[in-house]
Amino acid sequence: MSQSYSEDQHQTFISLLTRHEPVIRASIRAVIWQQEDIDEILQRVSIVAWQKFNTLIERDGFAVWACVIARYEILKFKRDKVRDRLFELDPDITEKIMIEGEQEVSLSSRRINQLDRCLEHLPQKRRELILTSYRSGCSIKSLAETLGKSQDGLYQLLKRIRLELKLCIDRQMNIEDGIT
Repeated sequence: MSQSYSEDQHQTFISLLTRHEPVIRASIRAVIWQQEDIDEILQRVSIVAWQKFNTLIERDGFAVWACVIARYEILKFKRDKVRDRLFELDPDITEKIMIEGEQEVSLSSRRINQLDRCLEHLPQKRRELILTSYRSGCSIKSLAETLGKSQDGLYQLLKRIRLELKLCIDRQMNIEDGIT
């Protein structure tokens, strides 16, 4: 099956896969415990998702869509490994775990989208501060020194920004769910 994708489609796919890989990995980890098996299944999911990328209708639904692919790839993987009696897990239990995982992935994706929206509404300096605090290699000590603040003062400011974001996310989720 030879499909031709544009460079934009390829970049969009890579971006979505990279963004949602932790969620996809977590859904696999819910039923598979060996790291090398998780990596193998994730690789299979990536390949199948790329092959079927043109069937994805809503880009916002990428995580859920990829987790459904993961569900089938887990079932295939387990069927291939059925020889190993220690590996078997009741198919009904696997199905139930995967369904719960899909629901959790959907909720997580919604919360991530709301976080992005809430970050956009923060004043620029507060947004830059909270994003900087999560960058790899950034310590509170060095950030406080750079800003000329005490570490305790910075912790308190970050705590207030996080609370503001949490309240914004919860408010947006309630609006989305029709709860006022």
